[in-house]
This record gives sequence, C-alpha cells and structure tokens, in this order.
Amino acid sequence: MAATCPTGFDVDRLRAAVRETYERVAYDPDGDFHFHRGANYACEYLGYDRHELETLPKESTARFAGVGNPLRIGAIGPGQTVLDHACGAGMDLLLAARRSGPWGRAIGVDMTAAMRECAAAAAAKAGLAKMVEVRAGLLEDLPVDDESIDVVISNGVVNLSPDKTEVFKEIYRVLRPGGRLFLADVVVQRELTLVARSSPDLWAACIGGALPERELYELSAAAGLSDGSVVERFDCFRNTSAADKVSEDLKVQGVNFFARKPLSS
Repeated sequence: MAATCPTGFDVDRLRAAVRETYERVAYDPDGDFHFHRGANYACEYLGYDRHELETLPKESTARFAGVGNPLRIGAIGPGQTVLDHACGAGMDLLLAARRSGPWGRAIGVDMTAAMRECAAAAAAKAGLAKMVEVRAGLLEDLPVDDESIDVVISNGVVNLSPDKTEVFKEIYRVLRPGGRLFLADVVVQRELTLVARSSPDLWAACIGGALPERELYELSAAAGLSDGSVVERFDCFRNTSAADKVSEDLKVQGVNFFARKPLSS
C-alpha cells in the first residue's frame, strides 16, 4: 500500500521540497512549475464558475493549484463550520466561507507560511475576515478540535502527505458525526514505480505520492468513513511537464471523492 513513503524515504526532505515549491508559488504564481495554476485553469479544467472567481481577490485565485473541484461534490449549508485541509492561498476557503455565511465559520490549515499570509490577506480583502481563520499545521496533526467540523474540503494535498493513513484518521477525528468529506486529489490506475515514489520533486508536483484509486477507498473506510465514492474526474495534468515524467498507462488524473462520518460508530 502506498499510504506511506518508501522505506528509508527522507520525510523531512519531502516536506522541505513541498514547502519550497509552494512558497515559490506564493511569491511568484506565474513562475515555471510542473503543474497548472490560476483562475483560468480552475475554470477551463476543473469547472469553477468564472464569474464567481472574478469576485475573489487575485491573492487567492492566482495561486490556486488544486486538482479538482471539491465544492461541486455537495452543498455547504448556512452556519456550518468548514475546514479547508491545506488551504494554500485560500480560493476554496473563501468560496466555502461565502457558502456558510455570516453565522458559519471557515478554518484553513496550511504548513506554508507564505500561503497562509496570502489566504489571510485575501480573506480580509474579500470582507470575510470575521468568518475565516487561517492556522499553521500539518495534515497528519490538524490543529482542530475533535468533532468540530461539518465539512472537510481538500484539494490536491493528500498526495503530498508522507503518512496518508494518519491523514484520514485526522479527517475522521475532526468531523462531527454525519459530517462530510469533499476531497479532490490525484489518483493513478496502477502502483507507481519505486523510483517515482522516491522522488521529492515528483511528490511536490502532486504525482509521486498519488494513490492508486482503490487505496483511496481503502484508506477512507479504514479510518471509519462510509459511503466513499469517486463522483467526478479531471484531466488536471494535461499539457504539464509533470505528466511527461510518468508513463501514460498510469492514467494520472484528479478526482472528486465523497465520504461521510457515520452518525454512530
């Protein structure tokens, strides 16, 4: 199972490579990267609403680097508490805050300081600072209380984790009974080679740590979540240099994945 890094893999080096990559995105979103970014990509590849994105600050939209569209998976109701699981510059976070409204709450967690600064600045510029909070933290150790979240949204970041089993345990922990997971992430249709999974650069490009699709279901269920289902697929690496680094039969793609925490265990 690819839930963790290969034996002997340097986790600190991986996290440093990921942090450095997304710091560069924060400071220079138009720079040269292995993956797409920005509002045009979000609209043309992932089905975001262009008019809605045009109402958001560019601090958030220009730095968007997701692989799917978790907000298409289900509704976020007024007054609900949403966690954006590695929020980056906050595009999905702000969209979720608008859906939950003035009586709701949107919490973004990210390990990259520059991205957190962009997200907080964008929330303030969008007039959402009272509903949005951005926290420092890791996916494997979320700075969030038990059973405090109605909806976890996540876009293109589980693949970056060196311990995906712990990531799903944390999602289960923070969700309220009946809470829902709206996850967009990268999957492959067969196991990556050891060489690919040992490359920090491919991990930072969201491919080296991608799960075979069946393992997404297995990890979700093992953590205690139910009703796991891939509900939409995205060709998010089309025309990128990252796609050129892996074989075509892997069928690397983004997916929208739904799951929920049962009302009773």
